Amino acid sequence: MKTNQQTKSSPCIKCKHHYLTWEKAFPYGCRAMGFKSRQSPWLKVKRETGRECLLFEPKNR
Repeated sequence: MKTNQQTKSSPCIKCKHHYLTWEKAFPYGCRAMGFKSRQSPWLKVKRETGRECLLFEPKNR
């Protein structure tokens, strides 16, 4: 079951460091922080540090 945080639009989608992996267990990744996660990276950063991601950079359009 998804929580309210998981259903919110992830700012990672708009970040140039965000990517999707081919790994079923860890489908989301952050190149800036060098990790893969089961959840969107912003959720992991928020839970681990209690802060918003400081490495967000908007994608070039």
